[in-house]
Amino acid sequence: MSVIAVAAPPAVREMFFPPETWAALTSLGRLRLPPEGADVGDEAVLAGLLTDADVVVTGWGCAPLSAAVLASAPRLRLLAHTGASVKPFVTRESFARGVRVTQAGEAMAHAVGEQALALTLALLHGVHRFDHALRTGVDWATAKAAPPRRELRGAVVGVVGASRTGRAYIGLVRALGARVLVADPYLDAEEAAALGVERAGLDELLTGSAVVSLHAPVLPATVGMIGARELALMPAGALLVNTARSALVDEAALLGALRSGRIDAALDVFDEEPLPIGHPFRRLPNALLTPHEAAGTVESRRRAGAIVLAEIGRFLRGEALRHEVQPELLDSTG
Repeated sequence: MSVIAVAAPPAVREMFFPPETWAALTSLGRLRLPPEGADVGDEAVLAGLLTDADVVVTGWGCAPLSAAVLASAPRLRLLAHTGASVKPFVTRESFARGVRVTQAGEAMAHAVGEQALALTLALLHGVHRFDHALRTGVDWATAKAAPPRRELRGAVVGVVGASRTGRAYIGLVRALGARVLVADPYLDAEEAAALGVERAGLDELLTGSAVVSLHAPVLPATVGMIGARELALMPAGALLVNTARSALVDEAALLGALRSGRIDAALDVFDEEPLPIGHPFRRLPNALLTPHEAAGTVESRRRAGAIVLAEIGRFLRGEALRHEVQPELLDSTG
């Protein structure tokens, strides 16, 4: 019987594997769990867990498959990650050793799309500014004196990246009446037509959108793609939503744009996480902040657990994986 190591503490296991999913996982093999209170972020703990494991299920905080860990795991053949990016766990050595990799990023698309929509609506209606004003003790009349607010219906929304989350967001904002521009070099005319969007270059999208929502992966070409020049292209009063990766935006340039008051932004991701208590973002009335939780719905996590369960089943039956990460794609899983 195959040994399936679950490299996650009890609280994380419960999020992704409700009782029925856990029972199904148990039926696939003999489960190996870390000792109570053990930290799977410790390479020695992970190495001990994988001694006779054929499959490892990874979650937040798991140590990477370093050469030392792999040396203790001669039978390991599959890493199944409950999240999207496998960069913190997978190594070139693990691929060289023949360890295959799969991930559950698809499970998060709708949750992230919904959060991006929620942030978009909050920015358009000035909810963040009203909340900040009332909580900081300004008088009622001053709190009401927010910049002009807009509706989503009829607004031009620019989406950077027609990824899974980008497509989920597109469907939601279009359903509420937005016109959508998309900047994505891989989106062809036929796909754009099917999505009901217009293709645009990044500069065109930035200058012509009331809302810009980021959904691109982190690649060499996308790191810092929204810098001071790009932010200056956005019209006064425009809104920026980032539920993707902080590396897409020059954080210092964004801070400058927000301090100037030209734009408002909603951010779920930051260069430094946890976001320091004294970070200037926390004090800005035109910044709406969430702590990297866009994908963290109950439903999203349970979908992720179901994907991991199904992928392990396919692997053990010798079937093709549906969410496999190939070595050459490792640099594009951000």
